[in-house]
Amino acid sequence: MAQISLTFPDGSARDFDAGVTPADVAASISTSLAKKAISAHVDGAHFDLQWPIEADASIAINTMKDEAPALELIRHDLAHIMARAVQAIWPDVKVTIGPVIENGWYYDFDREEAFTPEDLGAIEKKMKEIINLRDAVRTEVWDRDRAVQHYKVNGEPYKVELIDAIPGDEPLRMYWHGDWQDLCRGPHLQHTGQVPADAFKLMSVAGAYWRGDSNRPMLQRIYGVAFQNREKLKDYLTFLEEAEKRDHRRLGREMDLFHMQEEAPGQVFWHPNGWTIYTTLQDYMRRKQRAAGYQEVNTPQVVDRSLWEKSGHWDKYQDHMFIVEVDEEHAREKAINALKPMNCPCHVQVYNQGLKSYRDLPLRMAEFGSCSRYEPSGALHGIMRVRGFTQDDGHIFCREDQIEAECASFIDYLASVYTDLGFENFEIRFATRPEKRVGSDESWDHVEGALEAAIKATGHDYVLEPGDGAFYGPKLDFYLTDAIGRVWQCGTFQVDPNLPERLDATYIGEDGAKHRPYMLHRACLGSFERFIGILIENSSGRLPFWLAPRQVVVASIISDADDYVLETVEKLKATGIRAEADIRNEKINYKVREHSVSKVPVILAVGKKEVEDTTVTVRRLGEKQTSVQSLADVVAGVAADATPPDLK
Repeated sequence: MAQISLTFPDGSARDFDAGVTPADVAASISTSLAKKAISAHVDGAHFDLQWPIEADASIAINTMKDEAPALELIRHDLAHIMARAVQAIWPDVKVTIGPVIENGWYYDFDREEAFTPEDLGAIEKKMKEIINLRDAVRTEVWDRDRAVQHYKVNGEPYKVELIDAIPGDEPLRMYWHGDWQDLCRGPHLQHTGQVPADAFKLMSVAGAYWRGDSNRPMLQRIYGVAFQNREKLKDYLTFLEEAEKRDHRRLGREMDLFHMQEEAPGQVFWHPNGWTIYTTLQDYMRRKQRAAGYQEVNTPQVVDRSLWEKSGHWDKYQDHMFIVEVDEEHAREKAINALKPMNCPCHVQVYNQGLKSYRDLPLRMAEFGSCSRYEPSGALHGIMRVRGFTQDDGHIFCREDQIEAECASFIDYLASVYTDLGFENFEIRFATRPEKRVGSDESWDHVEGALEAAIKATGHDYVLEPGDGAFYGPKLDFYLTDAIGRVWQCGTFQVDPNLPERLDATYIGEDGAKHRPYMLHRACLGSFERFIGILIENSSGRLPFWLAPRQVVVASIISDADDYVLETVEKLKATGIRAEADIRNEKINYKVREHSVSKVPVILAVGKKEVEDTTVTVRRLGEKQTSVQSLADVVAGVAADATPPDLK
């Protein structure tokens, strides 16, 4: 029998017969490892312990201590165990697919009746019974005809269709979990008992079209989550509870910030409170950009297709663009326009007005650009994922030798903005040249070196993402981590020599000849809509005082204090505070509770004694204790708190 050589993580190598399985390899090392083994990585590919190895390779045996492969197997096995449980309870249900996803899995079922919350409880119970059976898991490779016939006989039409879609050179793996069988690429654990029975939970049911096609049958998708142990599951469920409390859609209702409706999918209806946050943030960003040397511009929202064709977006981005056809007077054909999905080509048009010299560079241009992009309705999510949004967009036109300084300047600018908005730390991910690219290696070497030097000059670390840059240039992406550990990509800095070439942007160099500028795409917040959603969730709606839409409510305890309440509100407004009076005939506890739910940062209660002493009783959001302070001190204090950080 042919021999193969397997190399282990410590660098040692041993010979085995071709066709040896990872289970055999583990057993040859020790009885203990054979018992603990759950899978292997063979030349980087995740292998089932039962799969044969036919050629020389590197091999690493995985156990439950190896988190990534262990979680993949646990979640994949649970998808099968759940499908088995469903068919055990309802034998007529048809099964389709059940992949592993982040934190868990899902499986799609064809069932006439809708699954109920009680059904999920019954399925969970049956799954635990199956786990406790410790049924062996085994795999075989079948030819297509045999597999198709098997599923036709068993009345599983979706599996027949899946087989038709699998490439002809790919093996058809058939897995059995006990006597229940599924078509699957694998790998899997060795018996059902290896799945921790107390570390998973079924979460929800949703509709899903078969193969994502709205013309195909609507299926029912059951989602589950799973971890290595009960404690990690508990931590995750606690995290979900906290995320639900912070959900910007829920807080948006409670704080009366915005709403969405079917007549304008993916578009935001901003209410006065929400628009106050928006415009206050925009004013802050406008001041920061001016201080950083940007000139603000504004460009059209509807642009003829000819510009999008020149820029390359018509071919590559048309599916995400909203197309507008207009019957132009005296024209033979309709004029075809598009709502702009990004601002870049329009900024080049502004740059191209008038001759530019090397002395004019760098030229920093910024726009609060209103953009429209088609997103599938299923992908829309509150104000976090919308079809209409405004970017804090900016483009820098510069020479190649200016890239490093401009990048360093932007990182410092971005860091100051993030700090002001409550994010002290951020992560930089550096995406470098892809395999398919334009431009010389020398140019790529220079530009990538410039970005790396800029990062180091600003004192930051970075995570390298080799090959993830655009075909025309490298980029930096900036990630924020919120109060409950979620990571959000917001800022970006991208080097682009391509668009100036396509749209014929030039400058006159020192040599008197025309040269192409580099175009640096940069954004700090990303979109205002999404970033405001992040701010709301990060702060649980308790926004920094200067950003809070309703900063102070002055509430009367007795009606005799109404005049004093109104006078106090006017004094606060005179200093620029967003203040309002609550002189309703309601108990003070009711007023306090209502305004606290709306996340008003400061509530000033006024009764008979406060009127007599020219004081107010101060209650700050999140604090149980109140304090009595002179009105003058309170007005001065909140006026100072309301000053935006860039103006202090």
